[in-house]
Amino acid sequence: MHLARLTLVLAAATALAHSADAPAPIPGAAPPALIPGLAFIDSNYENASPLWHEPATDGSVLVHLLYDHERASTNRAAGHIRFTIHGTPGARLTLEFVNLQNVYNGRAASVAPSMRTLSVSDDGRAWRVVPITHPAPGRARATVELTGPLLHVARIEPYGLPELAAFLAELRASPLTEITVIGKTVQGRDLEIVRLGDPAAPRRVFLRARAHPWEPGGNWVLQGLARRLLRGDADAKKFLARTCVWFLPMANKDGVAAGRTRFNALGKDLNRDWNAPADPALAPENAALERWLEGMIAAGRKPDLALELHNDGNGQLHVTRAPSPHLERHLARMAIFEKLLRRHTWFTEGATGPAFRNTGTLGEGWLLRFGIDAVVHEFNTNVITVAGEKVAPLGRHWEAYGESLATVFFDYFGETAP
Repeated sequence: MHLARLTLVLAAATALAHSADAPAPIPGAAPPALIPGLAFIDSNYENASPLWHEPATDGSVLVHLLYDHERASTNRAAGHIRFTIHGTPGARLTLEFVNLQNVYNGRAASVAPSMRTLSVSDDGRAWRVVPITHPAPGRARATVELTGPLLHVARIEPYGLPELAAFLAELRASPLTEITVIGKTVQGRDLEIVRLGDPAAPRRVFLRARAHPWEPGGNWVLQGLARRLLRGDADAKKFLARTCVWFLPMANKDGVAAGRTRFNALGKDLNRDWNAPADPALAPENAALERWLEGMIAAGRKPDLALELHNDGNGQLHVTRAPSPHLERHLARMAIFEKLLRRHTWFTEGATGPAFRNTGTLGEGWLLRFGIDAVVHEFNTNVITVAGEKVAPLGRHWEAYGESLATVFFDYFGETAP
């Protein structure tokens, strides 16, 4: 009898101890629910979005994008989308993207309205576009279907470090190119400047892509431009006889690798603060480019034209009206450049208005500090007009644009004096 009573007491004490170790329930919390057809969302790879997800009460998947880490910035950004869905073939999933309240130059606004398409791929190589809807302000939703066990999802067709490595290897095989490492990123990745053509050519153009990591359109454009100039036909030889092209293909490699939206690894926006010398501690990427530019100027090879390549939901030339002694000349030349873009490419969006300023961008900074005709060229992520048809752009469309830029540059330098 005493032994049975002792056993009961010990059992009760053990149960009490175990219950003390168990976490207290959180008021209002519910256990995670399974989403039919979805096994896993993978964002644990290079260039994938920092995110977390959960089921919504209507059966959709809430995808919470995480903000970049910014340093003393008037901008805040979450909008890079890249992940892989693992699930059941044939499953249809509705994705709603959450945390889209960004800040742009001190103005709070949701990025949702500028998100109108989503790119998806079964194999990570062939991409297609699905529409994004906006059921309420600040909400962006898309429905996707898995034709196999995996579906790759991106805001626009991705271009990462592996694609860049393959492109640089292709360029190294040409005797018309030179690739020079001008510095390193915060995390120690090489920053390459590519030269196409003869540095003694009478005119010079510089292009930079991927200052903002989520914006791969510029990489596709540069790839198309380089391949056109290296084709070896009569037109390519004519283009290179007049113009030497330099470009920095990926300014923010650390941000691209980490799946960031806007900033470098130390929280700096690489398309800001060009109104003053770059800080080599916080923005070594910009400091390296500035040293290269100063060397070019000292050698008598200052660029005649500079393009800073970006993506957004509108697509325009950002032509500054900064108080420069070269402003009248600059505006006249940018009008010629815009005319030629309209003539030779599918560019239709036009230039910014007569009061436009975007202080600190490369476009404005290089004009004010170095007297270079520089401009920020945005590429529309949502819709372009090709041969009279409106389409959602993919990498091949931007590559075609880059090919057409060769003709634009040739004509531009034919109409403008050195």
